[in-house]
Amino acid sequence: MILLWRITTHCNFSCGFCAYDRRLPIARHAADPDEVERVIGLVADAARMRGEPLLVSWLGGEPMLWRPLFGLSARLARHAAVALSMTSNGTRMDNLEVRRHLLDHFAEVTFSLDGPASVHDGLRGAPGAYDRVRSAIVALASERAREGARLKLRANIVLMQATLPSFADLCRTLADWGIDDITFNQLGGRDRPDFFPAQALRPDDSRRLSDTIPALKDELGARGVRLCASPDYLARIDASTRGHPLAVHDCGPGEQFLFVDELGRIGPCSFTLDDHGVAIDQLRTVADVDSLAARFRQSRQRHRAAVCDDCPSTQFFGKFAA
Repeated sequence: MILLWRITTHCNFSCGFCAYDRRLPIARHAADPDEVERVIGLVADAARMRGEPLLVSWLGGEPMLWRPLFGLSARLARHAAVALSMTSNGTRMDNLEVRRHLLDHFAEVTFSLDGPASVHDGLRGAPGAYDRVRSAIVALASERAREGARLKLRANIVLMQATLPSFADLCRTLADWGIDDITFNQLGGRDRPDFFPAQALRPDDSRRLSDTIPALKDELGARGVRLCASPDYLARIDASTRGHPLAVHDCGPGEQFLFVDELGRIGPCSFTLDDHGVAIDQLRTVADVDSLAARFRQSRQRHRAAVCDDCPSTQFFGKFAA
């Protein structure tokens, strides 16, 4: 079971393609840490009783801006069924105590990085961000090796017109730094439709990407780096560039994947919370957690979310498969 929790919509970056760009005059929210701990305890107990591991992944905004993060993560890591993950812009990982915490309590950390310094810093509106991410990854890789820690280091690249030309070289650079896994997703237009048209991938871009992947996977694989780029995932990207909708009629909602937002709504994915989300204060027992999949399925039968007619879930289409 994978549980993604968007714990804050606060961010310290100004990414023109992101809904949580710090410049945007939007209401900012953060999760209630007591509720986060309570609900994850229930989900973890449910997973343990089924004999399944639970991966809890923190998302933002920038999750490292959420003050309860470290204390809560340390407590959750003691649960036998729980492994912790986080996606971060890496700007606070120059601190040795922060890296110590990650090595001690986390199973994986995903760094957001999109291109060489001039491209990444420009897109993220954060001068020096590339150098800070590089320093953090190199330091963590070195400290991990020295201590025999099992922390997985992953990088995720947003592909768009500005980043696609440097994609292969960036993958090689990440391998040099000590990254284990590389994932990517294409720029979406839901968050910032004003940014999207000039930077969206086109069918020719998708073709070039697919042509590049096999040899690049072999090259990186020989260095011990896994480039996650399954055929299904590449086909999903290609369909999007061509404007071909891919409907999903049965995703097994809530069976292996749950998403919780900063307002305390839990659902089968981030895109269907308005249609199928359940307030987490309704979850009081392990049985309540176990009933979620059936509740989502019944809700979906009563009212199918329009977004399912062109499912944008990268998870469903195998983003993390090689």
